[in-house]
Amino acid sequence: MKKVLAFDIDQTLNVAKTPITDDIASLLLQCLDHFEVCPISGQKFDQFLIQIVDRLPHPTEEQLSHLHLFVAQGTQYYRHEDGEWKQIYNYPLTDEQVKKISETIEKSARELGYWEEDKLQAGDEIIENRLSQVTFSALGQKAGTEEKYAWDPDHKKREQIVARCKELAPEFDYEIGGTTSINAITPGMNKVFGMTHLLEELHVKKEDILYFGDMTQPGGNDYPVVQMGIDTITVRNHEDTAYALRGILGVI
Repeated sequence: MKKVLAFDIDQTLNVAKTPITDDIASLLLQCLDHFEVCPISGQKFDQFLIQIVDRLPHPTEEQLSHLHLFVAQGTQYYRHEDGEWKQIYNYPLTDEQVKKISETIEKSARELGYWEEDKLQAGDEIIENRLSQVTFSALGQKAGTEEKYAWDPDHKKREQIVARCKELAPEFDYEIGGTTSINAITPGMNKVFGMTHLLEELHVKKEDILYFGDMTQPGGNDYPVVQMGIDTITVRNHEDTAYALRGILGVI
């Protein structure tokens, strides 16, 4: 029996950048009665709240104590204590690193013709400082789901941007995630970092964990988890995840 269920978010628990469905919310709440539940994603803390926590139907304090939020690929960690979410650790980039990464990504996207500034909604941004990583979202965070799915379904555009970024600033790592995103980090600050800290914080072993992700192929932001030797279920969407969770909960 596994002790921990860990999840990527976009395309694994939800439709990218949208709150989880009622079905997923109900299943996660049931999981919290039996497992430590650990979403780990490149997103910001407030998006974890909007997309997951706020969708849970009347969770108890006991249930929330088993929910662990590994933000920005696990380089930030929050858990629920004394009725509130508390940050346990944070490993931010320096201002100089953020500046270099941001300039590199913008230059690369512009050179390749993939800088879509004219498509941004008011108040949105293409490059976002998430403290411990910098994220490129080609159409911004507020673009419609269909528009995002259509922009780079085969990852080819982002693969070109990543290749150029590596030429300009090879001291950083670049991972493709979600539907339009690239996460830029310092080497080692990917999901290996997050999952390693998960092991330490929860006092568990790799064999205690079952991980769900949609980007488990080489170059995808879930692939480092596969490389660690953690048991992984590759899903195409949140419906696949729901199907697997119903099977897991059905045998408890």
